[in-house]
Amino acid sequence: MRPPWDETVWRNLDASMADADWHEIARQARHVLRAYSTSFFLVTRFLPPQKRAEVEVIYAAVRYPDEIVDTFPLTADRRLELLEDWSNGYEAGLEGRVDIPPFLAAFSEVVRRREIPPEHYRAFLDAMRQDAAPRTYATMDDLIHSYVYGSAIVVGYFLAYVYGGSDFRRTLESSRNLGIALQLTNFLRDVGEDQARGRVYLPQDMLRAEGISSLDVQDARQLEPLNRVLRRVSAIAEDRYAASERDLDAFSPDCVTAIRACIDVYRQLNLRIGRSAEGVRHRESVPMATKFHVLPPSKYWRLPLAWLGAI
Repeated sequence: MRPPWDETVWRNLDASMADADWHEIARQARHVLRAYSTSFFLVTRFLPPQKRAEVEVIYAAVRYPDEIVDTFPLTADRRLELLEDWSNGYEAGLEGRVDIPPFLAAFSEVVRRREIPPEHYRAFLDAMRQDAAPRTYATMDDLIHSYVYGSAIVVGYFLAYVYGGSDFRRTLESSRNLGIALQLTNFLRDVGEDQARGRVYLPQDMLRAEGISSLDVQDARQLEPLNRVLRRVSAIAEDRYAASERDLDAFSPDCVTAIRACIDVYRQLNLRIGRSAEGVRHRESVPMATKFHVLPPSKYWRLPLAWLGAI
């Protein structure tokens, strides 16, 4: 799948915001979200304006490092160098410095404003460094502890601090479960693309149980065994979606509609992957009509305005 933007677009966008204030940077972050994730863009339209802007800034702050390791045509050493520069910028942002990339400056302000533990973003950047030098994962527990924690769980925590809630322990637990579920679904959708990047996010013990010692999505003999692995991981993700949904009442009421929409949309994607006969040979997606079906009808009026840039 071709990325929406190349490195030049990101660099030009960064230069265009040299003197921008927080609100302008947040507006540009909205363009990042809309360019990269139709589903998440749609569900975040149901957040109140200030929280929505903060979520968009968070998305831009995690999207750029992800692009460094996933799509920019760079050597592993250059990826690590750029991630180190970005990490140093984050630390400078925590100190209140403004001579750093605009998305980092805005994100650092959200971290300070919402009192997000700074180590969460450090864990995220550590996961991105792992992608620059991929490894395999022995079991599901190994995958979640060694990679998903930094790549997705802490991102859920960022959002939990923005969303707020009456029982924050349960808010964090719901965010953790949803982060794991979303990441597993993304792994399932991108098995072929990840292998092309030298990465395997399917647990090795699950592959070996199906007689696969070395993953090769082009090997016709692996198609059915891989489909069984995908169905197994999809079922684990479904359990996490269900667990996250059970604690929805712990979130601030003004965010529940958006979080429920997120669960419903990505759950549909996960179910489609689990049921697909084509498996890794087809990159599954949720049709727009299906997305609209799971979104709250009383809020549909927001969506045309969102695409016009009004919200």
